[in-house]
Amino acid sequence: MHKIKLLITLLLIIEACTSSPRFLIKDKKTLSAENDLNKYSNSEVLETQIGTASYYADQFDGKITYSGEVYNMFGLSAAHPFYQMGTIVRVTNLSNGKSVVIPINDRMPFRPDRIIDLSLGVAQKLDMINVGITEVKVEVLEWGKGKK
Repeated sequence: MHKIKLLITLLLIIEACTSSPRFLIKDKKTLSAENDLNKYSNSEVLETQIGTASYYADQFDGKITYSGEVYNMFGLSAAHPFYQMGTIVRVTNLSNGKSVVIPINDRMPFRPDRIIDLSLGVAQKLDMINVGITEVKVEVLEWGKGKK
């Protein structure tokens, strides 16, 4: 009996030491929200910021964002230091005029010289992959109702 308890204890310890899996199931609500972002094309701008944007990708892919969603690096989303989760913004690359409408679902960047961190999918649409960081205009189109 003592050997069985010891064996069970060892198995539990080994299981606890294994790495935790990344979250792979996409949030269906988030995916449908990405498809509905076109409705904001003629929205009134509530606030504007101009500054430096960067993007984040595989280091965070599949992990939980501040909003509780699973981060999809190929999806369309962004992290902002203080906008409420679910805030809808239009981000325009000032070097080429390309823009995309996206929701805020994470809390970053933590650098004072950056105003927004974009998903890899957004960075691709803004054609900023090669430069890594770029000057952008961030326009709030709808205030979010999620976590502050």
